[in-house]
Amino acid sequence: MARSSSLTEAEAGISCFTSSLPGFQGVLKHRYSDFIVNEVARDGALVRLSSFDLPTECVDVTEAEKAAPSADADHSQTLESFRVLCGDADCNALRGLLERMSAGGDSDVSPVILSPDADKAHRSEVHNFFKTNFKFLVTDTVEHSDGVQKCIRVRLGSGAGGGRGGGGRGRKRKNMGGSGWRDDSPFDSRGSSNWSDHVGKFLRFHLYKENKDTQEALGVIGKMLGLQSRSFGFAGTKDKRAVTTQQVTVFKVQANKLAALNNRLFGIKVGNFWYMIKCILSSYVKEGLTLGQLMGNRFTITLRYCFFYLS
Repeated sequence: MARSSSLTEAEAGISCFTSSLPGFQGVLKHRYSDFIVNEVARDGALVRLSSFDLPTECVDVTEAEKAAPSADADHSQTLESFRVLCGDADCNALRGLLERMSAGGDSDVSPVILSPDADKAHRSEVHNFFKTNFKFLVTDTVEHSDGVQKCIRVRLGSGAGGGRGGGGRGRKRKNMGGSGWRDDSPFDSRGSSNWSDHVGKFLRFHLYKENKDTQEALGVIGKMLGLQSRSFGFAGTKDKRAVTTQQVTVFKVQANKLAALNNRLFGIKVGNFWYMIKCILSSYVKEGLTLGQLMGNRFTITLRYCFFYLS
């Protein structure tokens, strides 16, 4: 049965007061905008979303990566080496992927899943093979629904082929049927090699969100970028029913790609890519944020429908 009135102080466990003033009552968080939270960084700075300017420092690919072969090149010798490493079935699957990419059919450039491989060392060797010989492709490891078998998934990288097939979620390989492979998780881009050595591997930015918790907001961004949640770092979670701003880091993502999402995000904005690090303005840092790396939070609270008691 619903209560007809609010709790009394005694019902809430309050038995004494710090003063003899008559007091007042009001409604807290009547709207999510009544509760504003700004993170306070370790240096005491208040975290606000105040700029959408992009950094001038660039994340350039190396000369070797610029000269790397594309999907249209002749890969016959490399495919033979891959056949020795993984067998006929996987070689044919990879050949089919390359042919679809060369044909330019965006809708048909779906990922392929290689044969189950229980040998972790061999899977690492396969990942390194792709990093060396197929820089326009990205690989990650997916797990079967039985929680035991694992295999490697291969897809077109986000920066290759004019952006074809770069993001989103994977799909099952046609000959896998209903085998139960977990191929619906966001792609893991942590292994991307297209990153200059002179730039920090983590982009730091400010995340502004309305009526969403931190994990939900980062989940939306991660889905758009094809990233798993572990690619992000933050110092603390923030309230859902609130307007909050906090620092976040993301692994190997360029600021312009992240900023481009602002037009597609609802109740979420990202910005403030500039940071003063040892008297130098920078956007990319060497280490990601972890829980607890903050001084605290500043709260701006609005109470509505206040009623003041007369003495």
